[in-house]
Amino acid sequence: MWPIMMTFLRTYAPYVTLPAAAVIGFIGYNIEKQFRTTPPSRPSVEEKRNERLLKEIMESEQMTPAPLSEKTFVPKTIFEKNVSPTLVKD
Repeated sequence: MWPIMMTFLRTYAPYVTLPAAAVIGFIGYNIEKQFRTTPPSRPSVEEKRNERLLKEIMESEQMTPAPLSEKTFVPKTIFEKNVSPTLVKD
């Protein structure tokens, strides 16, 4: 009986090992999923950068807004509307 079974397994090895490997892999995956703890999520680099920049802005003296009487957000002429940043006079 054993020689017949070994001949069968040797002949049809690819057809036997693929389902066996799939079953063993499925069982191992589910066991590992049950016992494994998920790692704590860390903030992304972009979130860290945004938090750092926000903290720097909050600590700086630029926190006070300009008074509305100055109207710096309204251009005096039409030519000041779309000015390149290099041409802006402070």
